Amino acid sequence: MLREVAKWGGFVKFSHTVFALPFAIASMAVAARGTRGWPGWRTAGLVLLAMVGARTCAMAFNRIVDRKFDARNPRTAGRHLPRGVVSLAGAVVFCAASGGLLVLAAWGLNPLCLWLSPAALFLVCFYSLTKRFTDFTHVWLGLALAAAPVGAWLAVKGSVEFLPRVDGRIDMGQGAMVPMVLGLAVVLWLVGLDILYATQDYEFDLREGLHSLVVRWGVRNAMAVAFLSHLFMWGTLVVFGGLCRFRLAYWIGMVLILALLLLEHLIARRRDPAAINVAFFKLNGVISVTFMVVTLLEVVFPWFRLRWAEGW
Repeated sequence: MLREVAKWGGFVKFSHTVFALPFAIASMAVAARGTRGWPGWRTAGLVLLAMVGARTCAMAFNRIVDRKFDARNPRTAGRHLPRGVVSLAGAVVFCAASGGLLVLAAWGLNPLCLWLSPAALFLVCFYSLTKRFTDFTHVWLGLALAAAPVGAWLAVKGSVEFLPRVDGRIDMGQGAMVPMVLGLAVVLWLVGLDILYATQDYEFDLREGLHSLVVRWGVRNAMAVAFLSHLFMWGTLVVFGGLCRFRLAYWIGMVLILALLLLEHLIARRRDPAAINVAFFKLNGVISVTFMVVTLLEVVFPWFRLRWAEGW
């Protein structure tokens, strides 16, 4: 049984959940700020199930529709479907069951999440088809992952309110603008991230007629776009922190995240697979977890924020 779990986890790269999940947790905590960032076990558990279901469905769909390209690409020929480790029928059932898990979790959360769950499934799965007709496939991936913080916010709030009033005054930090700004940051982050990752397949994509900004503009120009995208992402996180009125812990995290982004691009310039893997997987995992930790510090421990802010 453990081997089966490992096989299917490897099939969908379950460890990559670390990219979107921390942003969803951070968004959920900010939405539940009135209760120190904790929406309750039921809501938190359903958000986690929805995240796992959506991401697993999207990755399984990607592996299914790209199986022929994967088989011809030396970098991806060892994946489960090309090697026959996983059957096509099994992959389809796994994909459908994962999508069903998202819908079921959304049904348990609130009506708004249930109504939006088909749109979420379309968004996360459609990305896998975009490389066939648009150079902006990276933007679609960003939109797919941006659904995580927006969905987590809606799971807690259950409604959309852009200008909420707290104690008779408008509080932008509690409105729907907050998850939208965070979602924009995720889009920009993924655009830069996916461009760096796509440089590995530049020659293959060019030969196969697949689309990306790397194919359209060349590796050097595309990497410049990725760098600018990550700078704008960092600036958007600064806006997010300002809307939420975060203080010292968050800004320390922003300095660390900026340093990690710069390091990522220095490493990625080498363009060898080992360097790309370090830049893509490890550093970005640290970035997302760092963001989550400093956000939780600000929300869960307001005494920490206030005490240090007053001293500052």
